[in-house]
Amino acid sequence: MPSIPAETIEQIAAANDVVEVIGGYFPLKRAGTNFKALCPFHQEKTPSFTVSPQRQTFHCFGCGVGGSVFRFVMEYEHIDFPAAVRKLAARVNIPIVEERGASGDEDRQHEARRTLLRLHAEAAEWFQKNLLKEQFAASAREYLKKRGIPVGIAKNWQLGYAPDEWNAFGSWARGHGYETRILLASGLVKTKDDEEGVVSRQTSNIDHQTSYDRFRGRLMFPICNDVGEVIAFSGRLLQDDKEGAKYLNSPETPLFRKGKVLFGLHKTKRALIDANCAIVCEGQIDLISLFEAGIKNVVAPQGTAFTENQARVLKRYVNEVVLCFDADAAGQKAAERSLDALLQNDLIVRVAEMPPGQDPDSLIRRDGKEEFEKRIAGARNFFDYWIEREVAIVDLSSLGAKMELARKLADTVSRVHDSLMKSEVSNKISARLGIPTAEFERLVPKQSRSRLPEEESRRFEAAPAPRHDIAMLCLLALRDEGTREFLRQQKWREVLAQTPGTELLVRILESELRPDDAASLNAFMATLSPAEEGLVSSWVLQKVPGNATVVAEQWWMGLRQAALRRQLRVAESRMKLPGLSTGEVVNLQKQILDLQKELNELPKLSSATKIDN
Repeated sequence: MPSIPAETIEQIAAANDVVEVIGGYFPLKRAGTNFKALCPFHQEKTPSFTVSPQRQTFHCFGCGVGGSVFRFVMEYEHIDFPAAVRKLAARVNIPIVEERGASGDEDRQHEARRTLLRLHAEAAEWFQKNLLKEQFAASAREYLKKRGIPVGIAKNWQLGYAPDEWNAFGSWARGHGYETRILLASGLVKTKDDEEGVVSRQTSNIDHQTSYDRFRGRLMFPICNDVGEVIAFSGRLLQDDKEGAKYLNSPETPLFRKGKVLFGLHKTKRALIDANCAIVCEGQIDLISLFEAGIKNVVAPQGTAFTENQARVLKRYVNEVVLCFDADAAGQKAAERSLDALLQNDLIVRVAEMPPGQDPDSLIRRDGKEEFEKRIAGARNFFDYWIEREVAIVDLSSLGAKMELARKLADTVSRVHDSLMKSEVSNKISARLGIPTAEFERLVPKQSRSRLPEEESRRFEAAPAPRHDIAMLCLLALRDEGTREFLRQQKWREVLAQTPGTELLVRILESELRPDDAASLNAFMATLSPAEEGLVSSWVLQKVPGNATVVAEQWWMGLRQAALRRQLRVAESRMKLPGLSTGEVVNLQKQILDLQKELNELPKLSSATKIDN
């Protein structure tokens, strides 16, 4: 596969401040000289994700993930190292000239992803051109006009139109050089054998004549990831009574996982951070109308309810959620279905009720921003809203109906992790049902906190730390130039070859690392495995003693002494072997004397640095 020169990697690392890069994905809070946040790679209630502006590294003391700015982008974006380098290079406008080699799986994977991203970007442009200029899109323009969305807003959100034809997009895309297999992989084109929501995997033998456009006669909404790249589409029918689903989303593809993406997040995340609250609505037009009216802390799930992954993404930005779903039964059910995922991530949930027949889009166009903000400010706690709604449809004079409702409410209360919130909710329900709080709490099932899949929870386990003396030398060689120079002046290859567990120290000393240069450290860390990088990222956050070189000399003498003692024991054991020739005995005797002399000439070690053998 192609390789990127080390000098270029170091240049890219120097130009990308790790605090700015990570802070572009989710909020960081200053904690002394470092910054902290809730870790994006595992669930936690107390921030243990630490970013060091001085060292230009990050490390989570909870799950062990850590490393350079490249490692963060790789893990967060789920991309390989070359793709992360290219992404960060593009961010700071640094050109990359790759040293080409034999193509491998990683290179093909990157090329496929890049092709799909380019296809989606060009498709969005084509759909938008149709909407703005083509006669066949006149009905779509009229629809947007009725919904109060002018041309400027349509352009801002890249809205478009898919012609009501079977092969309009496919013909255009093939005319621009895209093969049928790529179009099928994107989900923008399908075959009659495709299952709904699943991209066909057998694409090599499919002729373009058997494929057709997935989106036909629909207003097109590009779906972007949180850095603004188009990764999928949602298409809306212009007439609700027409055959077919009102909304149609792209299927799952290498770019798009419906349950992990929030519509509009790439535009609204800064407002979410500032407000520490997310207004959640059902549809794309609801979100666009609110955003363009000046209410910018808003997101929409890709469906009618939140998934666990979407709630976890949202928790990176806010602590509170206001559900702003339609007033109909479907909207109420969507609010209920969202609750579990939101509670699992310790989000405070409130509900802003819409008047009958209204949605956020129609309401803000009718009443304006100020009135809508009053409705949001007055949104009730979800449990207050929910208790009243459930009680209103149950005959509490019936003991059986009351117990059935109590069990239903208790099951939902069990999803609340915060003990104070759980106690408050239990008190409210008990009072409303007229039963003792202790009796209601006995009905609440004991539920363990949801966990990540085992393979994901172990994904970031750091490499086993070497024993303390070697770890100290690694730390000092990474952080202190004097220590590094001292060690490189020793017979370090000879000593470390005889010392188990020193592989990482060897790599540190073999590298061209400059301890005082954060970009050089990032470039070195990019050569390590994820587990090794996690270990190193924890080391570089530790304090270095003021007399680093002196400390390093003591630890090194301990290693040297231990290596000599091992050699001496081996030589003495060989002397006891039967059948040695006179020459072999003489050589072993000389070796033993030389080793004993070297040991005696070593400086006396402090008790702290003596190493057991």
